[in-house]
Amino acid sequence: MHRIYRIILLGAPGAGKGTQAEKLSKKFNIPKISTGDSLRAEVAAGSDLGKEVKEIMNRGQLVPDDIILKLIRNRLKKPDCQRGYLLDGFPRTLQQAEAIEEEGIGIDFVIEINISDAEIIKRLSGRRVHPASGRIYHAIFNPPKVNNQDDETGEPLIQREDDKEETVRKRLEVYHQETEPLIQWYQNLARQKSSPQFVQVSGLGSVESICDEVIKAIQS
Repeated sequence: MHRIYRIILLGAPGAGKGTQAEKLSKKFNIPKISTGDSLRAEVAAGSDLGKEVKEIMNRGQLVPDDIILKLIRNRLKKPDCQRGYLLDGFPRTLQQAEAIEEEGIGIDFVIEINISDAEIIKRLSGRRVHPASGRIYHAIFNPPKVNNQDDETGEPLIQREDDKEETVRKRLEVYHQETEPLIQWYQNLARQKSSPQFVQVSGLGSVESICDEVIKAIQS
């Protein structure tokens, strides 16, 4: 009998959620589910729900929670979710977390990758990209041989809009307002009932060491 792992991954932008989601998905052989991917799949499939979503997005509006929940519910019914699943970037708000709980969507572990704002700003604002190849450098952690030049072509590197300090600070502000309250909420929930368990790991260290810490925490 295989153990089922139903996981929510929380953490600020730049905490390394995406990287850890990929690793955990492979380790436990469970699908990584994001609302963005699910929305795109429904639109591409041309389902009734997909048509509704497309109309909303074409109007430049946010897709409401009830539709997001319907998408997630539909996705979790698929055969590849029988061994478990990893929700990446969902829930994003307290209302979404409460709706998951009310609907009885099974969650075994809520994992928070914890890292300070200062470290995230240093991590993201130091990133530089070679647009043509997508090669990524970092002013501190992975500098190019010649400042602001691609190692292979010598072409100039750019800083993406998303990585500019002002943009990073705004993204962090939104995270603290909308998503951070989930941490307290899930910690309280874990004190009241046996599932989901709340696990906090440090986002500092190598990708491998962080992943090992998460695996150790949820397999203990």
